[in-house]
Amino acid sequence: MTIVPPSAGEPRRPEGPRDPGDAWVVAPTGERYWGRFGAAGLLARDAERGVLLQHRVSWSHFGGTWGLPGGALHEGESAIDGAQREATEEAGVPEGALRPRFTSVLDLGIWSYTTLVADVTVPFEPVISDPESVALEWVAVEDVANRPLHPGFGDAWPRLRSLLEVQPAVVVDAANVVGSVPDGWWRDRAGAAARLHGSLAGLAVPAADLGLDGDVWFPDVSFVVEGQAKAFDPDAEGGAVRVVRAPGEGDEEIVAEASRLIDDGRPVTVVTSDRELRERVERAGARVQGAGWLRGLIG
Repeated sequence: MTIVPPSAGEPRRPEGPRDPGDAWVVAPTGERYWGRFGAAGLLARDAERGVLLQHRVSWSHFGGTWGLPGGALHEGESAIDGAQREATEEAGVPEGALRPRFTSVLDLGIWSYTTLVADVTVPFEPVISDPESVALEWVAVEDVANRPLHPGFGDAWPRLRSLLEVQPAVVVDAANVVGSVPDGWWRDRAGAAARLHGSLAGLAVPAADLGLDGDVWFPDVSFVVEGQAKAFDPDAEGGAVRVVRAPGEGDEEIVAEASRLIDDGRPVTVVTSDRELRERVERAGARVQGAGWLRGLIG
């Protein structure tokens, strides 16, 4: 692998200092890949308007094609942060307008490219904010393949499109997970539930753990509480995780919630270490992970 600095006309905003990541990685076979620390791009999906595509300026790498806002990662930057930063710089994507759905990684060993797929939660109009774009457009999903696509995006698009409608859900047996750690939860069940609930916002799950394709998913979470734990105020702990308060036994509500989501066509994973409950939700069609698995994800 060789690192080659950019020359005139290469991708990068011409104003301001360059980051160390702004360089070509050259494979032994001669192929060049932009981004010393890898690269990332954003596939923003608007339920009404389609996906946001960038028409690349002619002087850029594979100029004249359509692809995703994106570029080289900065030194020490995560792929998700890099994809969001590049989308803001190149397309004016406002902060807080998206909810991550999943990431997909092309790893070539010497270089990697991460696609962040995210749902638009606050509609916005893209803005050409640097010289790398000729146009920015919302393109209907069924029309994307009709555009002259950047070769990398063109190769990835069929797989990405197949995952756009996948919406995984995780149903958490809060009592079981809270009770898996002897931290004094029995003295304040509502407080223990609140702490667990607050740790689940933005939950990132390896795709294999959900039985899905891709790299990492950010599933919707249903947090089922019962008894004294129902007293906590979810708004005070962050409202990104849906709270389901069981009117009676928590197990009944967990089975009902999992069944409802499965009936909606969603892949469901229930988090519990209760053997009987595990058997019930598996019969309903859900996957199951234990309390320790979730504890391991949230730290």
